[in-house]
Amino acid sequence: MELILKYFPNLTEEQKKQFAALYDLYIDWNSKINVISRKDIENLYPHHVLHSLGIARVINFKPGTHVMDLGTGGGFPGIPLAILFPETKFHLVDSIRKKVRVAQEVATAIGLKNVTFKHARAQEEKQEFDFVVSRAVMPLQDLVDIIRKNISKNQQNALPNGLICLKGGELEKETMPVKNRTTIWDLKDEFEEEFFETKKVVYVAL
Repeated sequence: MELILKYFPNLTEEQKKQFAALYDLYIDWNSKINVISRKDIENLYPHHVLHSLGIARVINFKPGTHVMDLGTGGGFPGIPLAILFPETKFHLVDSIRKKVRVAQEVATAIGLKNVTFKHARAQEEKQEFDFVVSRAVMPLQDLVDIIRKNISKNQQNALPNGLICLKGGELEKETMPVKNRTTIWDLKDEFEEEFFETKKVVYVAL
């Protein structure tokens, strides 16, 4: 929890409580339904919560923004972002029902009011959003092809509407088809922990 406050020192008391509650909730749920690898659950804050908040280092969502988290798993990056941006609406989608259930239960337990959930494949979601966020669920071009239909034409943020992904490693080949619309930020410039050395935020304007 100190790690979150290190980079996001201006949290309200409510946000601090919500972030602090995540550890016990995910430990408990992960013992029943495996959404985070057993070896990695101890690293919940750096590898999952702070990693999710990397998106907040490149965009400050305006109140009323609609965001879909595609392939949310147990709620990443959607739940940490929903805590940080209580005036933004997040819609968390995953094709695995039990993972959606974990995300729902965690959100309910911490009193999140700005999240909705859907058990569905990406192709089945028809609603429109300002942004789609995702943690590296598939190659970038495939993701762009699937979510293009979901991006609203109405702009209200500093960044034009589009896709914001958390990815790692060498991305030059993967971003080639959408290179002229893509911006990449290195999270090692934002967070000093070793885990972020190869982690990036990839934005594609749509």
